[in-house]
Amino acid sequence: MSMATEHSGGTGERYERRDADVRMLLKFAFWLFVILVAVLISMKWIFFYYSRVQPLGPPASPFEQARVLPPQPRLQVAPRTDLKKYCEAQQQELSNYGWLDAHNGVVRIPVDRAMDLVLERGLPARPAENSPAGAAPAAAGAATPGAPDVAGLQGPCGYVLEPAPRPAPAEKER
Repeated sequence: MSMATEHSGGTGERYERRDADVRMLLKFAFWLFVILVAVLISMKWIFFYYSRVQPLGPPASPFEQARVLPPQPRLQVAPRTDLKKYCEAQQQELSNYGWLDAHNGVVRIPVDRAMDLVLERGLPARPAENSPAGAAPAAAGAATPGAPDVAGLQGPCGYVLEPAPRPAPAEKER
């Protein structure tokens, strides 16, 4: 008895009549092995090359105490607190005396005191013959448009710091 089965109505074969080519499979396996070995050797050489050219340095330790800050510009952790400290330092600088250049005798005085000195001594003026043609002298005490409000603070510190309290106007005696 034969193991082959006959199919009714069909003439096409449904299985392979010959075996796989062992020689071609061995050739494929050989070249696959050669390529894998070449890739591994080239990877080892590249890792060795980069370890010489670009050393990584000591490994990072979670117990290291020194905190390395990133390069500028840095993000602020607490911008409102930083702005408040900045505005307080600016206000302190504007309201106190200090040396700008002690060697040359240049000092910083409070803004209120500087305004009082300008009122007492006046501003330096050019002689009329040196003024440019068509220039009209400005009236004393004229406000310039866009000038900062003396009563309150403007700029980024206007809403952070509270303005200094103004003295109550003195009542006129009769």
